[in-house]
Amino acid sequence: MLPQGLPKWTLGANYLGRMRPLAFLLALSPVLLVGQDLALMPWPTQVERHQGQLPFIAPLRARVDGPSSERIDQAVARWSSRLADRNGPVARPDSTASTPLLVHFTSIGDLNDPAVDGSYGLTTDSSGIRIDAPTDIGVLHALATLYQSMQHGADGWYFPALRITDRPRFVWRGLMMDVCRHFMPRDVILRELDGMELVKLNVLHLHLTEDQGFRIESKVFPELQEKGSNGQFLSQDDIRKIIHEADLRGIRVVPEFDLPGHSASWFVSHPELASAPGPYSIETHFGVFGPTFDPTNEATYTFLDRFLGEMSALFPDPYMHIGGDENNGKQWDANASIQAFMKKNGMKNNQALQAYFNQRMYAILKAHGKRMIGWDEIGDVSDSTSKGLPQDITIQSWRGPEGLAKAARAGHDVILSNGWYIDLCYSAEKNYLNDPLPASSPLSAEERSHVLGGEATMRA
Repeated sequence: MLPQGLPKWTLGANYLGRMRPLAFLLALSPVLLVGQDLALMPWPTQVERHQGQLPFIAPLRARVDGPSSERIDQAVARWSSRLADRNGPVARPDSTASTPLLVHFTSIGDLNDPAVDGSYGLTTDSSGIRIDAPTDIGVLHALATLYQSMQHGADGWYFPALRITDRPRFVWRGLMMDVCRHFMPRDVILRELDGMELVKLNVLHLHLTEDQGFRIESKVFPELQEKGSNGQFLSQDDIRKIIHEADLRGIRVVPEFDLPGHSASWFVSHPELASAPGPYSIETHFGVFGPTFDPTNEATYTFLDRFLGEMSALFPDPYMHIGGDENNGKQWDANASIQAFMKKNGMKNNQALQAYFNQRMYAILKAHGKRMIGWDEIGDVSDSTSKGLPQDITIQSWRGPEGLAKAARAGHDVILSNGWYIDLCYSAEKNYLNDPLPASSPLSAEERSHVLGGEATMRA
């Protein structure tokens, strides 16, 4: 029986080969041990199996030892309800009985710190369940493991006797949702948060602007969504709700505004910012298109400073994603004014011009207290006249492990998405073997420290 509120794909192994966002997580944790009868994902750092079991009698009778935490209050209620739903209407000889749960933690985890401690200890035996964690984030992870460990026998549902100690292998365990090419409303995103919580994903990456749609409400520039979304966009109240519900599940929300390419939807209302004259319309097909911001126009930066300032106030996460991928450069090549700017400033190619744009974006985000992240292409700086990238820019590698290694060697933090990307339909087994830091990695210990983790991508 499925727990209320969880989508079917979060539970069945038969779905994993098709639903890559969950399958990939085993690569972000210690290797699954062959022969185990426990359906734990990702596999914890250490699992001890003992004799005995704890029959589950709904509801959980929780006693919490720790500071006041909305996360814990709601998580205990949420998981208790899901366990009860899974248990079903099973008759019990003692209807007043329930399953005891002791939760002990010492501090409230700060999700604005990507390295927040998510470790925990979980013990189940015939006397009850005990969770110990440094922070409430660890308790959330322990409750997900508890749910996964539940088994069914001749006498009903029970927890096997276990002692588990666990900590995340990587600080970035993400899922990107592209709500642009095919719009996904708030309730769909909230549903996915439940699935993410179950397998301890901790970053929701929202891809919010694209050639096919501008999917976020701006109060500073309302014409962006009014003309660029066909009426399908997330309001700022939607975003606040998503951020709050994500926080309750230990999940950060990182927004992406794709620049300078993949930007046709911006120019439906603001053609003056493009590198070629309009008019523009929303794209209705998949592909890489020409519309690109004009990086030589100072109005571009004035506009983006105001917009990104508004978004920085809406999204509390320290990271903001600027995209930066698949700029085909056609509008730049055809614009005489842009070519003159490049010649005047000694820029030999479009990579150098995009590096200039990236540096301007970096300064804007820095001024708004944000850390810049972008796809592989923002690291493609081959022109010796360019200044390259500041080292505190994070690179998300979608094109291959070579890009990950290159960025780490250059001193950039890096996230792997290649191998779990949108267009792949790999088996679960292949996804499990796709590791950001395999044993064969050529990176040094210092370079390995820059590998933050991995991120799957999906769109409906």
